[in-house]
Amino acid sequence: MAADAKFITSAAAAGQFLRPEKPMIAVCGKSNAGKSTLINMLAGQKNLAKTSAAPGRTRLVNYFDFGSFLLADLPGYGYAAVSKEEKAKWAKTLDDFFARKEEICHVFLLTDMRRDPSEDDLQMVSFLNYHILPFTVVATKCDKLSRMKQKERLATVARGFSLGIGNVVAVSGLTGQGKDDLMKKIAQIIAK
Repeated sequence: MAADAKFITSAAAAGQFLRPEKPMIAVCGKSNAGKSTLINMLAGQKNLAKTSAAPGRTRLVNYFDFGSFLLADLPGYGYAAVSKEEKAKWAKTLDDFFARKEEICHVFLLTDMRRDPSEDDLQMVSFLNYHILPFTVVATKCDKLSRMKQKERLATVARGFSLGIGNVVAVSGLTGQGKDDLMKKIAQIIAK
């Protein structure tokens, strides 16, 4: 399903957003939550989505074709080291993207498993709930924790988002842990 994944295009403004003809999953989260790494893991490719050690790298909506579905990689939010103008531009891009919610079948909200949900994360969940957009929290970077600590953090993250533990998937872009669970989730999403 993902081996032939390819980058389609980037969009800087609403007029450039794709009108998907197949199910589209949006990938959002704080800057440096691991969105690009997750896309590369799902694709089984190292450099499909550009990764960077510096947060705030994704400034556009990047679209990827995974055959039976599209992934839209959204700009990260909550990164302090950019200007107010840049933050406002990112916020407008996100608002414009989610304004076309009928084109989005699901949202993956990424969060670093080692951190509690931030104010920005909770605001995003409120936004998704308000707009009745189905979403799954993807707890990234689980390879940084022992298996025992992962279970603990999974429960803490779920509680922090006021979700059941089944609504949070732990993944590692480095080891591939959680990829099968996420692919099963994607299969369920696109089957609807």
